[in-house]
Amino acid sequence: MGTVALGTGIGVWAASDDGGGGGGEAAGSARQPSGGARTASPTPTPTRSYPLSKAPLTIPAVRSHTAARGPGWRPEKGYRVVVSDPALVDEGRLIAGELGLSYAGRKGADEDVRTGDLRLDLGGTGDPESYTMTVRGGSVRISGPGDAGVFYGTRTLKQEVHGSGTAPEGVVRDRPAKPQRGFMLDIARKPFTAGWIEARIRELGDLKYNQLGLHFSDDQGFRIESGTHPEIVSRDHLTKAQVRRIVALAVGRHIQVVPEIDSPGHLGAVLAAHPDLQLRNARGIATRGAIDISKPASAKIVDDLLGEYADLFPGTWWNLGGDEYQALTVADPQASYPQLAAAARQAYGASGTVADLTTGWLNARADTVRAHDRTVRAWNDGFFRRTSVQPAKDLQVGYWTGKEIGARQPAEYLSAGRKVVNYNDEYLYYVLGEPNTFVYPTGRRIYEQWTPRVLRGTSAVSAAYDSQILGGTFAVWCDLANSQTQDQVAAGIRMPLRATVQKLWDPGTPAMSWPDFKGLADKLG
Repeated sequence: MGTVALGTGIGVWAASDDGGGGGGEAAGSARQPSGGARTASPTPTPTRSYPLSKAPLTIPAVRSHTAARGPGWRPEKGYRVVVSDPALVDEGRLIAGELGLSYAGRKGADEDVRTGDLRLDLGGTGDPESYTMTVRGGSVRISGPGDAGVFYGTRTLKQEVHGSGTAPEGVVRDRPAKPQRGFMLDIARKPFTAGWIEARIRELGDLKYNQLGLHFSDDQGFRIESGTHPEIVSRDHLTKAQVRRIVALAVGRHIQVVPEIDSPGHLGAVLAAHPDLQLRNARGIATRGAIDISKPASAKIVDDLLGEYADLFPGTWWNLGGDEYQALTVADPQASYPQLAAAARQAYGASGTVADLTTGWLNARADTVRAHDRTVRAWNDGFFRRTSVQPAKDLQVGYWTGKEIGARQPAEYLSAGRKVVNYNDEYLYYVLGEPNTFVYPTGRRIYEQWTPRVLRGTSAVSAAYDSQILGGTFAVWCDLANSQTQDQVAAGIRMPLRATVQKLWDPGTPAMSWPDFKGLADKLG
């Protein structure tokens, strides 16, 4: 039956299984039968004809969409979510609630199949964060090798429905370019409420981020309840019960919370309660935020904390910090800190240096965390040149700056075989109050100029190192804590977060212009 025009201007057809339509006459036309009498042929029942579907508009954009003809899918009363595996129960319940569907639980592939069903399946091989979404025959199927990928498929569906009301007919095949897609929040200098953090987790989950970094110890505060050392905890802090709820919410959205207790610098809040561990120079002057790593008690208190919080944060990664130890910013650390020099010689022989001792400290803290089956990273300025003690081989580098002492290029870390996470302070640092040379990053600059290979400044490293760059993290640092309220922070990072994840999901030049991308973000909410 051929395509026919209706009064609404929409064509109708009786489609074959392959979506094609043969020739024919218009509905309502009459035939002249061979016998002479003129009789009207019955009017065929019209069915809709559809153009080829267009790729869904989502953030981040899907990597591949195979177009098809059909009405697509939109949620309606009575439609169900069914899952093939108990591992997908949380994903099924979540998307059912978000789209106003009923959750029907686990069903076999041929069991009680209904038009309108949204089916979630585990199966196949490959990237566990990949997924395939098929919209066909009035139903949707999202499948993937792992539950994370299926979850991301539900995020795509949610955005499609919120953006246009309908998921387009066809097949989406999607996967991230980078396995680590993070947002880091400094709650040590500025306390954020548990509710605010939970709202960011929901936002991050919908954008397919998979890490939330929490920097909760610094000179200005220690912001999580402690059982081993309650004396160091700031008045305004998160309870462990609040943190457990935060972690549980994150896990439900396939986000791991990455804790950071920075040492041996940035420990001012700990040292305020333990002044005997404060690092002092040869003249007895206290060094801000620095713990005296020549004292065994210093290692004990930090290891106490690392062990305590390993139970609170059950994820894969841990950030040890290691940056900006002030003993190494002076012209002659050995002369300025004779107790550190003596400890270095005792540990590493006559040629031992303060940098050796500091590297040994980092390695020892890595041992503490590694015993809890964590993968460890440290800031790039916690790795030093020309030391006899080398940082542990498995330490990942959080590359944030080219301003550290020695100003080493990213290629030095990469050529040594290290894996790197991109925190480029030129693009990805949102520093409250814009101190020093920092300016608030814009989503447009990230979207149009940055890629994961741009680790330092504005220049990209060689593509040969791409596989060693595990991903990137957009970071909020609260140096001038009162410069913005937490609601202003949420508004300020909204578009940078979306631009960052777009380039981590697909680092190529985006198909959409920045004004169109921003318009889409406003539409999706």
